[in-house]
Amino acid sequence: MISVGIPSIKILYYLLNYSRLLIPKCFFRWRLSRILFQIEHHTQYASIVKRVEYYNTLSHISSLDSKAIQIDSFTYRKKLKSYFFDLHEFTRYFNPHFLIQYEFGDVTHIPSSPSFVKTRPISQNNQNAILFKLNKYRHFKFVNDTIPFCEKSDKLLGRMSVFQAHRLRFYDMYFDTKFCDLGQINTRDGNSRYVKPYMSIAEQLQYKYILCIEGNDVASNLKWVMSSNSIAVMPKPKFESWFMEGLLVPDYHYIHINDDYSNVQEKLEFYNSHPEKAQKIIQNAHEFVSQFTNPYIENYVAIEVLRKYFKQTGQM
Repeated sequence: MISVGIPSIKILYYLLNYSRLLIPKCFFRWRLSRILFQIEHHTQYASIVKRVEYYNTLSHISSLDSKAIQIDSFTYRKKLKSYFFDLHEFTRYFNPHFLIQYEFGDVTHIPSSPSFVKTRPISQNNQNAILFKLNKYRHFKFVNDTIPFCEKSDKLLGRMSVFQAHRLRFYDMYFDTKFCDLGQINTRDGNSRYVKPYMSIAEQLQYKYILCIEGNDVASNLKWVMSSNSIAVMPKPKFESWFMEGLLVPDYHYIHINDDYSNVQEKLEFYNSHPEKAQKIIQNAHEFVSQFTNPYIENYVAIEVLRKYFKQTGQM
């Protein structure tokens, strides 16, 4: 749970990762066998394996292509440095001559050969997109919300960058309605009529319902919303990340709205009239979030995802 401001988290994140670069990698390789023993004897080993199988669905030996690089060639780069740090944190445990492939940024396609990505399309044929916990300081924020659901505003809140056609369409439909409080935080692109001041997470938590429409890929606010006493409102997701959005159940983990946004008012009125059903969704969301809050488990899963990658690409 976050208890300090986001800028402070970012500073601590970079201080920690820059300091890690000073530690010889042989130290981590020396520790790997002990960590693997701890994983295999952990009380939650079955759930660890289940998550690994979700993130890395390679089922047979697969080949890498010419984009593959050796781990010892995977060195600090200024561009997308948070992605580098998040992958480097765990690759350093393995043989420096092992090969890896990755695609950083907002990935909405399936790579041509097995690659580590932050996001991928939700599909039955996404084996080459190996999910990894990338850009985590931005995406993996959880909150300790002390405001009961019943004490929050009945409106649906939206505060996001709005320049994609699907987000603009939602704002065109509902910006002037009484049951929504929508605002566009970007001043370039989008529609200048929709621009409103930025709201902190604490301010957004004053609302019962928070809009979590996907942007370029996943909705970046979905994780903290599901950890709060507010409810995410969104269509069924099309992309997924380390948060396993593909496992979310409509009207069980979040309030589901149609892809064309036609039933927003109807859904809000229903849950305002049935607060006990809203409370159940909050409870279910909290249970889903709980699987990501143990830092040791998160590290174990990451190491096992890499280990399976090296096995399934014929390197281990």
